[in-house]
Amino acid sequence: MTAPKIAIVWRGDREARRNATPANNRFHRVFEELAAVGIDAEPAVYDEAFADELRAQLLQTDGVLVWVNPLQDGVKTREALDPLLREVAQRGPWVSAHPDIILKMGVKEVLHRTRHLGWGTDTHLYASKAEFQNAFPIRLHSGPRVLKQNRGNDGCGVWKIERLSGKGDRVRVLHALRGSAPEELPLATFMSRCEDYFGWGGCIIDQPFQPRLPDGMIRCYMAGDRVAGFGHQYVKALIEPPPEGPDSPAAQPGPRIYHGPDAAAFQALRAKMESEWVPQMMQALDIKRAALPVIWDADFLHGPRDAAGADTYVLCEINVSSCFAIPDEAPAAIAKLVLARCEEALAQA
Repeated sequence: MTAPKIAIVWRGDREARRNATPANNRFHRVFEELAAVGIDAEPAVYDEAFADELRAQLLQTDGVLVWVNPLQDGVKTREALDPLLREVAQRGPWVSAHPDIILKMGVKEVLHRTRHLGWGTDTHLYASKAEFQNAFPIRLHSGPRVLKQNRGNDGCGVWKIERLSGKGDRVRVLHALRGSAPEELPLATFMSRCEDYFGWGGCIIDQPFQPRLPDGMIRCYMAGDRVAGFGHQYVKALIEPPPEGPDSPAAQPGPRIYHGPDAAAFQALRAKMESEWVPQMMQALDIKRAALPVIWDADFLHGPRDAAGADTYVLCEINVSSCFAIPDEAPAAIAKLVLARCEEALAQA
């Protein structure tokens, strides 16, 4: 039997495409694990300038794994890539993550659509500028809020906003983008700044600020519907920078510490994800198990402790388009799931 053929897609220039091998890129462990289970995996570097070459390459494969951010360097998007991937998937090879699944899972709107699950909180969605202008100022009276543009990465378009006591309609805002400093300005001025988000992502998501943010963020890595590992990081985004400023060493986030799926500290979260929240999410978003991304992650902040003093968790983001870096255990989990997907596709052919 011929070995399944898989392409791994990431963004790069012409030289990167010409010189790419399974060993000379950040995905080399994924290539190694795929080879170990008998899968022939090849690099498929992408840029809009040679999209036709990529299309021809992908159509010669059995499946495609994609690691491309929704927004790169503040300029490049997936506007051309996503239709190409849809075309490829329609013509035979399976694609993970499929652009249609990204639109369901990998946008901030998922926080609103799944707010009724155990990972949810007081989440609102503004679908228009008028709705935003009418409703957000009222909700801001309840305490600090966090606004998120629907599509983005690296903290771009994520803001903490709080009213300034005794200063009328003035607010204090802090962008989650690294190196940002707090600003004080009129609420209307800030809201006008956010109006472009409706054109890019179609909506704005509004959640309460989580006071336990300094306790760190837990990233739960998933291979399909199974936990593949965890990462814990003391983030500094949306935390007031020290007097030395946002570029000082004290303002930088701590390293993300990776753990395998069996790490004792995260077993309660693992049980929730595998037995409750992921199945409920699949039902709420109408996603079948076979369509779940081969690798994705869910970012959690600590919510208020429950009556017994145990941690609760609040979902703040799902990453689907380009989930990397990953725990050491994740490449093997990816390879196992890719092999199963290829076998399922062959059985249906």
